[in-house]
Amino acid sequence: MNAIDRLRLLSSQMHLEPAEDAQCPEISTRKKDEVYISSAALPNGQRISMLKTLLTSACERNCYYCPFRAGRDFRRATFHPDEFARLFMYLHKAGAAQGIFLSSGVFNGGMHTQDQLLATAEILRHSYQYRGYLHLKIMPGAEKEQVLQAMRLADRVSVNLEAPNDARLQKLAPKKHFMEELMQPLRWANEIRREESPHQAWKGRWASTVTQFVVGAVGDTDVEILSTTENLHRQSGLARAYFSAFNPISDTPLEDHAPTPLIRQNRLYQASFLLRDYGFTLEDLPFAGEGNLPLETDPKTAWAQTHLQQHPLEINRASREELLRIPGIGPKGVEIILAARRERRLCDLSVLGKLGVLAQRAAPYILLDGKRPERQLVFAGW
Repeated sequence: MNAIDRLRLLSSQMHLEPAEDAQCPEISTRKKDEVYISSAALPNGQRISMLKTLLTSACERNCYYCPFRAGRDFRRATFHPDEFARLFMYLHKAGAAQGIFLSSGVFNGGMHTQDQLLATAEILRHSYQYRGYLHLKIMPGAEKEQVLQAMRLADRVSVNLEAPNDARLQKLAPKKHFMEELMQPLRWANEIRREESPHQAWKGRWASTVTQFVVGAVGDTDVEILSTTENLHRQSGLARAYFSAFNPISDTPLEDHAPTPLIRQNRLYQASFLLRDYGFTLEDLPFAGEGNLPLETDPKTAWAQTHLQQHPLEINRASREELLRIPGIGPKGVEIILAARRERRLCDLSVLGKLGVLAQRAAPYILLDGKRPERQLVFAGW
């Protein structure tokens, strides 16, 4: 295979690896049958075209859910670091790819594979003076010095936990070790951010860290996943957790398992943002008896129906923390409301709507100058 054929083969399954809110990849560049490129949102909100790919699809691990698992019969491909860097820079200079998400199958051990990824990143940064976005995968079994070097070179690094604890991981990826191979690199990354000077990082600030969970393949519950997520946000400085609804792959041990509904994946994202950005705790989330979130209602609305429907919050007096609990109001909306309150009293829904609040969603849970806004909805003909 030529280089473009190999790259297309290596990137064709990367939609299974969520990162940077990437949208479905499209065939890119001037000719058909070239390379899959995703439209991705960076942590700062900027959208770029991003190549998501592997350095090699050869893998010695036998993860039960993975299309690249050892022993699965499909055509594999490999790039050497200098070869891959040269090809990516060709695409970058042609305007086809502004950023890169680079992962790999595990070949000759996690340390060796990590060395290959680091060599690729070093060539891009130092030989080609690449200054674009780079998300680099940390391999299971990588050492602390390798994590440090990855954080020097990348904008973001990720360690895929895949499961919320060791018991679930053994049913999903029995050759992986939860604490030693996966949690430890995340802890090292946090230690590096706390103890090392960021001036040695390529942009003068350390790479952020993220992780991913495969959802619903082995009986894992939402409370397990979100408990681990909350702990990582609090203790390891995790920037983001990604959730991938399990989808069975042919010729894998889990090929006959039912797929996980996408709505469950969406509910996990909503709950994780409540934990990270809205001041919610795990105990606040509306888990059902089996430990999963309700699918019919988003978790913020479910909480509000229980706590605010009969005891609505006065918009003109509620604290920042209380405002964040109201459906239809996000962190930016809270700041706008607080600023507007300093100038005037907020007395009707139309004013809230003009401030950017989703007024109809907020209405059942608030008071405006002491009055429930449902009456305002009736008079306004909403």
